[in-house]
Amino acid sequence: MKTTLIALFGEIRKGLLISWTYKVNQLISLLTLGFIFFVIVYMMGGGKIDPAKAGSALVGYLIWMYVVSAISDLSFGLRAEMSAGTLEQLEMSPVRVGLLLVGRVIANIIITTIQVMVLGTVILLIFKIRIPWRLEALPAFLLTLVGVLGFGFLIAGAVLIFKQVESFANLMNTALAFLIGSLLTVSVLPAWLAGISMSLPSTLGIIVIRRIIFEGKTLANTWQDGSLVGLAINSILYLLIGWTIFFLCERLAKNRGSLGQY
Repeated sequence: MKTTLIALFGEIRKGLLISWTYKVNQLISLLTLGFIFFVIVYMMGGGKIDPAKAGSALVGYLIWMYVVSAISDLSFGLRAEMSAGTLEQLEMSPVRVGLLLVGRVIANIIITTIQVMVLGTVILLIFKIRIPWRLEALPAFLLTLVGVLGFGFLIAGAVLIFKQVESFANLMNTALAFLIGSLLTVSVLPAWLAGISMSLPSTLGIIVIRRIIFEGKTLANTWQDGSLVGLAINSILYLLIGWTIFFLCERLAKNRGSLGQY
């Protein structure tokens, strides 16, 4: 247990140090995300910014940033280990690679949270958007992150087998921006597409969080209407499936002798 905690802390520290070293890149990424949000909301408003609609879109957009970070960090980070020839060294650690990746995800969540706070504050001030933040939305948000983590492990498993999945990861990041209801509510999607959307990670999380923030619902209310129950089931399933697929892919790559190949 002590070894695991030391390894997790080391990975968290490593992730934070790398991000701080390349802080200019982090700043450029933040500016890009802000610009993308402005363009999308401006177009959705027909050439103007509607503070009411922008507030709902901003909440979904900030949650989408966590989705992108989890997918990108697990997939691109693992590929970087392969290309650098250090993945096999990680496998020699007394702690399983999957747990080491959890440490990296935690570091990434910390970094993304800082970005979200900075970007969110700037957008709120510039466009004079008012969002009635409620602490009660935090448990729903944390539950959403569980599903996002599971989805990230699913993509990471694909990296171990197919090596280069950047195009697929980028495609998923872009598609999820519109399919999980981060910018447009799921209700505006065709029935068949809405069904797919509801099965994706974080869609139900965004719905529950919006109900709590903008409709004044409580956790008890969202549990009674089934949305919080659905979120819990969805997140746990994604975590179990993603974790299982990652370890199956890891075992397959080891059996093929291709774990460290790139």
